[in-house]
Amino acid sequence: MIATRSPAFSFLLGVVCLSCSAARSGAAPAEAGSAPLGAAQPLSAPGSPAAAGAVPTGKYRNLFAELGKSARDVDAKVSDAYQSIFHGSPDEVVMFDAGSNERGPLAYIHDIGNDDVRSEGMSYGMMIAVQLDRKDDFDALWNWSKTYMQVTKAGHPVSGYFAWKLKTDGTVTDEMPAPDGEEYFATALLFAANRWGGGSGIFDYEREALELLSNMKNRAPISGLVHGDRETTVMALFNPDHKMVRFTPDTANFETNGDHSDPSYHLPAFYELWAHWGPEDDRSFWADAARASRDHFVKVAHPTTGLTPDYSNFDGTPKAASWDAGTVHFRYDAWRTAMNWSVDSAWWAQDPRQTELSNRLLGFFITQGDNYSSRYTLDGKPLDQDHSLGLVATNAVAALAATDPRASRFVEALYQASPPTGQWRYYNGMLYMMALLHVSGNFRVYGPQPG
Repeated sequence: MIATRSPAFSFLLGVVCLSCSAARSGAAPAEAGSAPLGAAQPLSAPGSPAAAGAVPTGKYRNLFAELGKSARDVDAKVSDAYQSIFHGSPDEVVMFDAGSNERGPLAYIHDIGNDDVRSEGMSYGMMIAVQLDRKDDFDALWNWSKTYMQVTKAGHPVSGYFAWKLKTDGTVTDEMPAPDGEEYFATALLFAANRWGGGSGIFDYEREALELLSNMKNRAPISGLVHGDRETTVMALFNPDHKMVRFTPDTANFETNGDHSDPSYHLPAFYELWAHWGPEDDRSFWADAARASRDHFVKVAHPTTGLTPDYSNFDGTPKAASWDAGTVHFRYDAWRTAMNWSVDSAWWAQDPRQTELSNRLLGFFITQGDNYSSRYTLDGKPLDQDHSLGLVATNAVAALAATDPRASRFVEALYQASPPTGQWRYYNGMLYMMALLHVSGNFRVYGPQPG
């Protein structure tokens, strides 16, 4: 168990389990599963965000129930979606068995469209599994991540981090970390430790989480070769001055792009937990990081549309990458930003500006009609004619922070959607599954148990 506990977190002890049974994103339009807003259907307005967050109160909103869906139907929808995405038919599933090693079964989450395995997807898969009490799947994904993804060679610039992209046979194709993967790995491991207790070796979840958290903030710069022939220095994953997550810790990238961020990597809901459960010496930093990310959301969101860019500078201005000037627009990474501020609002309720952000963003999408595009300039000009399930999913999560009664239309659209199939089902499916958990009140904090 976590050695030092904050008395203020006594409300986290023994959190009730779920009611239901057990480029970076590489996304593209959903080939199946999307649903329109359903404006023609008369919907009751959902309730407003609670004055106190779910973490201190233990009360997680179920937006589906607020629209009159039965508990039985909601539970079945969540359970069926997990079965389809993790254990379903060949045209649905994204988790694949990879045999076993001396530590047990191995499994990976496959980005079908790009034919690779990403730290983002592996960490999302672990978070979903711990939320649904699927220790078997969690351990198999974690075993694969530790076996193939984590760089452990002493003196290697990426040592301690997870390579963000690999082939399905475990061959690394890009050694650099994508910090959102580490963020989800660390938090999923803490939840696993608190929900299931600790094991030995890599299944000592708490030890693994705390080591990773320390590396993310404190790891000293290491210089050397990456990919066998490129010289660089790799830093900590968080900028110590701005107290914000970096897009990359690769200083060679700083030379052409500057040290910068990705708004969808900002996870203040997690940082608040790390401020209570992380290494003691770092807790004040994580509390400051949560505040910095909340301020960053306000700076990066367009004042009229609420849309955010894929990449941003630490001052909140959009960042055009040297390899892709389109990162100043609202695209696949940026879908997740509203999800992040809305989950923070639902868990902690510390920043009323998040309600204004969700109202603004969803108000913009109302103006775009049922089959709104998946990519936009920040001032609201569509860049495609695709309507993607991943964005339907994150917009439904944005309703957690909204007070605009029209937000119910986005919740209904998620409820009417089905798990995606086809080439691009990986990213859409991961966001769809997490959104179902968030919106149904089943994406919960699991805290230290008594004793």
